[in-house]
Amino acid sequence: MKNKLETSYEILPFSMGAGLMSRAAIGLVVLATDQTMEYEWRRIMNLPGVAYFHSRIPSPQSIQPETLMAMRQDIASAVATILPGVKLQVVAFGCTSGAIVIGEGQIFNEMRKSQPQACFTTPITAAKYGLKRLGARRVALITPYVESINKIFQGHLQSAGFQVRHIATFNHPNDAEVAKIDATSLENAVLQVGGRDDVDAVFVSCTSLCMCDQTKKIEQQLCKPVISSNSAMAWHALRLAEIEDILPQWGMLFEC
Repeated sequence: MKNKLETSYEILPFSMGAGLMSRAAIGLVVLATDQTMEYEWRRIMNLPGVAYFHSRIPSPQSIQPETLMAMRQDIASAVATILPGVKLQVVAFGCTSGAIVIGEGQIFNEMRKSQPQACFTTPITAAKYGLKRLGARRVALITPYVESINKIFQGHLQSAGFQVRHIATFNHPNDAEVAKIDATSLENAVLQVGGRDDVDAVFVSCTSLCMCDQTKKIEQQLCKPVISSNSAMAWHALRLAEIEDILPQWGMLFEC
């Protein structure tokens, strides 16, 4: 009869470090329909010790004021699923038009329910900080929004002290299809509207529009700052987390 093979078992000693978030832990709420934001944030947030963690929130394909307002009820629960028990330095809400319609303060109140110690941002919050940091007051807007959203957007920026000199829209309310608007269309739009003498900077609004990979190239042609929803919010989230890295590859804003 053969001897039965015995298996050894031991408990290993270990030590613990800070993990992937030694410099910053950032939370991000992404719309269920968004195809772009995670890609762009992965590109921009590729920094040692900086980690972001996301959850998705139910959202409509058709972007209208009433459908955007309905998202408010799900914000708190979406934030609560991002690393429960871990204190995040920053939490970001990834919808520009939704932040304007619901209200930044209302969104922050919802996010504060599970992350009371965090700093908060949205794309429009970040854009306003970014434009001020760049010294830009006269703004051109590129959006995919319908007229009713653009009017709310214009009023919001003007009430914050900016002059909205031009609005150019793709006028397409389907969020899933907006993500497929190509790089050439975006470049042509920014150069056309941003090249006017009465414009200090261009804001490309909507987290579904894919801009980060061509922002610097367009700025070099335009000789003016260009910011987009995703890049502005990534920049602001980093600065709120006290990450001051200079990242000129993503545009003039990241040199501030």
